[in-house]
Amino acid sequence: MSYYKKIIQDYISNNKESAIDLLKQLVMENSVSGNESRAQALVLEKLRELDMDLDVWEPDIEELQDNPYFISTRENFKGSPNIVATLKGTSGGKSMILNGHIDVVPEGNIQQWTYPPYSATVKDNKLYGRGATDMKGGNVSLILAMEAIKNSGITLKGNVYFQSVIEEESGGAGTLATILRGYTADGVIIPEPTNMKFFIKQQGSMWFRLKVKGKVAHGGTRYEGVSAIEKSMLIIQQIQKLEQIRNERIEDPLYDGVPIPIPINLGTIHGGTWPSSVSDLVILEGRFGVAPSERLEDAKEEFENWIKEVKNLDNWFVDNPVEVEWFGARWVPGSVEADSELVQTLQRNYSQITNQNPVIEAAPWGTDGGLFSQVLEIPMIVFGPGETKVAHYPDEYIDLDQMFLAAEIIACTLIDWCGVQDQNVGEGAYENKEVL
Repeated sequence: MSYYKKIIQDYISNNKESAIDLLKQLVMENSVSGNESRAQALVLEKLRELDMDLDVWEPDIEELQDNPYFISTRENFKGSPNIVATLKGTSGGKSMILNGHIDVVPEGNIQQWTYPPYSATVKDNKLYGRGATDMKGGNVSLILAMEAIKNSGITLKGNVYFQSVIEEESGGAGTLATILRGYTADGVIIPEPTNMKFFIKQQGSMWFRLKVKGKVAHGGTRYEGVSAIEKSMLIIQQIQKLEQIRNERIEDPLYDGVPIPIPINLGTIHGGTWPSSVSDLVILEGRFGVAPSERLEDAKEEFENWIKEVKNLDNWFVDNPVEVEWFGARWVPGSVEADSELVQTLQRNYSQITNQNPVIEAAPWGTDGGLFSQVLEIPMIVFGPGETKVAHYPDEYIDLDQMFLAAEIIACTLIDWCGVQDQNVGEGAYENKEVL
């Protein structure tokens, strides 16, 4: 381990309490979509302490609306700022984006929580609260990694861009805004809760709405009508067949053991207006999984064509086609090769620090990473503390030791990726001196 990495390790070990305090403050702020400003103010205060170059702005929804990757149900982003902080390098090294979202999902039924969702309770080295694992703990890992580098007197050659963005939980408008603002780099790390696994591939997803039509009639003479409920059963069967076909194509070994790598989930169904009437309309809504290497446009086309094919199974749909609508949230798929320099650099530091090889998998959900892969075409990896199984659930928590371990691994990765300017560090002069 180089001297620089040893002092990173020592710094993090000596500054755990302040990092826990920052996480507590962040978790205590209910930063659901539209309510991110107070949490972002805490992030901003910390970044100012580190004397980093700051860019703070509210994304322009009119600018975003012109981009094909934009999705949001909001009318504007007033009071919801993005933050990008730059740890400037001296030049000559590769650059890195460290991207994390500040927004959280609602807490749900408070009665199901052991501790209040915004209490930031610490027990048995775990911090409980909404957003602790998804992903404020990961954000603190990023901040602590940069703090350890800067406050240890280490000067990198390449720039590091820390992004605290809004709207990830609704489809990535915050990250898209940073891209449109001109931020790019040679690599991206996103510390979503992977339980310290490497997610080098992630599926995308889109929300869809289907309108299945019928013909209204009195329930006593239902044979004079056409039940949209009965017709929707055929549509559901058609969707299940498509899901099977699409998943049979997945041969990637990273999905071994995953029963349905790219699911098509039906989440809601609404139909009918009266028990004694034949239903003339059923609305089905769901989530359409997209393979890591698949384009959203191609996935949409296959789904829409498949739904049209139902007319060959039932003549009713010839004159009464199912209406397909894409709405709400959408996440772009993404991937990076396992032998890429980014993955190899992170893997080398992971192994040096933990004395283990990382588990490499494909993500079962989407992140903002796909935007970097497909819009900017730069390598990204999803790696961070916390477990997916507690994200969005009552009693969400993060293991604090994982948060510190992630910070150390990421900081050491930055040293290798960005390069270090020869300098005096601490009380003596060192030029990549090895510490045994």
